[in-house]
Amino acid sequence: MTTQKQRETVETVVIRFAGDSGDGMQLTGNQFTVSTALSGNDLATFPDYPAEIRAPVGTTFGVSSFQIHFGSHDILTPGDSVDVLVAMNPAALKVNLDTLKVGGLIVADADSFTDRNLSKAGYDSNPLVDGTVAPYQLLELEVSRFTLEAVAELKLSKKDGLRCKNFWTLGLLMWMFDRPRDPVHEWINKKFAKREDLARANTAALNAGHIYGETAELSGVTGYSVAPAEVAPGTYKTITGTEGLAQGLVVGARAAETEVVFASYPITPASPVLHYLADLKEYGVMTFQAEDEIAAACVAIGASFAGKLGITSSSGPGIALKGEAIGLAVSTELPMIIINAQRAGPSTGMPTKAEQADLLQALHGRNGESPIAVLAAATPSDSFEVAIEAVRIATHYMTPVMLMTDSYLVNAAEPWLLPNADDLPSFPAPKATETEGFHPFKRDERGVRPWAVPGTPGLEHRIGGLEKGFDSGNISYDPTNHQQMTDARAAKIEAIADDIPKQTVDSGPQTGKLVVVGWGSTHGSIKTAVARAQEEGLEVSHVHIRYLSPLPRNLEAVLKGFDKVLVSEMNSGQLLSMLRARYLIPAVGHNRVTGQLIRVDDLVNQIRNVLEETK
Repeated sequence: MTTQKQRETVETVVIRFAGDSGDGMQLTGNQFTVSTALSGNDLATFPDYPAEIRAPVGTTFGVSSFQIHFGSHDILTPGDSVDVLVAMNPAALKVNLDTLKVGGLIVADADSFTDRNLSKAGYDSNPLVDGTVAPYQLLELEVSRFTLEAVAELKLSKKDGLRCKNFWTLGLLMWMFDRPRDPVHEWINKKFAKREDLARANTAALNAGHIYGETAELSGVTGYSVAPAEVAPGTYKTITGTEGLAQGLVVGARAAETEVVFASYPITPASPVLHYLADLKEYGVMTFQAEDEIAAACVAIGASFAGKLGITSSSGPGIALKGEAIGLAVSTELPMIIINAQRAGPSTGMPTKAEQADLLQALHGRNGESPIAVLAAATPSDSFEVAIEAVRIATHYMTPVMLMTDSYLVNAAEPWLLPNADDLPSFPAPKATETEGFHPFKRDERGVRPWAVPGTPGLEHRIGGLEKGFDSGNISYDPTNHQQMTDARAAKIEAIADDIPKQTVDSGPQTGKLVVVGWGSTHGSIKTAVARAQEEGLEVSHVHIRYLSPLPRNLEAVLKGFDKVLVSEMNSGQLLSMLRARYLIPAVGHNRVTGQLIRVDDLVNQIRNVLEETK
């Protein structure tokens, strides 16, 4: 008879699963996430994987990891540092050891710490025994051997048997943190429905890892209990930024009474949006994988000209290639959405790492005076709301809209309260029907031209990239007319500011000593840092900007209500330079360009320093 071990209650936990790209760390993390969500905890995740399709096995270049932060209260970031590091090989330990808290727990597969693997990872000696991991707790287990024993009766090859060791490890961690296994069992049976032997093997490994935790005497290690978080009533699902964007685009198109034509060219980290939308054909979604970035943008423009909602996506390098086509959409004044899933670095850079360095590109990265609307998603679930808003603005103002996200947001996940279908918006796109006095650039009081669908009797027209006469739409090289058209295009974008919410202070006093300003995926880090500073008694507020072009009309007044403005972003100061130039405010920057999220501890320290300077 097994005695139930006493569990220690903790409020939050950060776990990082790390191993070779072939070790299934993303799968392991995702399954742990699903079970954690079903346990009622709030959570945030951070998948981190190499850019190489298949780096050499056992090398640091090939390390893939998945971090999850979960707890009994509101969780806004995947965590600055790790409580538990699962290291499936020496390379995983080497790459991730500096993320582990002093006193944190290492769960290591001792079987993988061979001389060959140690050499590949750059170790001269075994870090598990030479004192390298002395500041931490170490749970050194023969995971490979235990896994092969668990699946022995299934007569698998050694290679196939070892592929189950991620499930053995998952079972152990699910025991350690009291996660339910049933969802994983269901997933395994569905995933391997055509390979009963693999389904049985992975299930056996999962259960064996769990049983080991229940029965083994693990020195210094106990089970932990994390109470459910208090959340608003309703039905929740775990959503990634990719899912939020895709679902928001579909809902937005329905609200506008049109259909999505999504044309894209594969590029990390934007590709998953194309993959997800390709499975939504029953919702009127048409997807097209173009031969290059320029073709993808032009297909989207053609779709919008034909009365559909043309959407394209890319990352910084591809957005650069799309620049001329986006300018064509500006000139023709057609609704179009461009998703910019930012990644780190110039040129190819670090394709799988996060950065916010495309802001100025989004605002100004086209030839000529070519203003567009720019919005930024703050969280995975916020991506749903921002996508709907992007559709509304694009279709009601006949403009391209660039929707900013990044490598972190598209892959990260969090619980999402499913909206009530009756509460979803409706904003039918105004399409031209009147033929009397029609011409394609006859503007309404907002400066918006009609959306005239080709084939509608009486609305025949031509549009193009050459400058056109303000009163006729005919080609014009008149300098006075060009000034008028330039002003008209700019005024139309500026008019959007009258149709968006006023800027609010997210938390803290409405005026005071210091406000921390951010945009995009810095939201969780800033909100957490500001809350921590407020708990210390510091007078600090948080403002997060969704609408980057045009900026909210009251933003200047909000910011000038504070003695100091601290702008935190994952670039070298792009929003900072904008706010300084536009509003002439004494703003300072908290800028990090590391490929990683803003660290909460670093930002709290800078908040303290800025407030100390104001005394």
